[in-house]
Amino acid sequence: MILFFGTRPGKTEIKKLPGVSCPHCDQKDTLTASISSNFFHVFWIKLFKISKHVIVECSYCKRAYYKEEFTEEMERVLESDL
Repeated sequence: MILFFGTRPGKTEIKKLPGVSCPHCDQKDTLTASISSNFFHVFWIKLFKISKHVIVECSYCKRAYYKEEFTEEMERVLESDL
């Protein structure tokens, strides 16, 4: 019997962060979060989530923020949406 298993990325979600200002350029309502997840699968059927990566980018100054660089305000808005 052949068993196909492994990991694959899921669809990337794009969410705006309303009311949050960019720490670099101080522009408000310009931050967008990209949320991507990796799943474990068997026979191409997703079974459970392995990891989740969140990157926030400012559309004004193009500065990207990783999880370690999030402000409390960013984390609060992201947690309320998820």
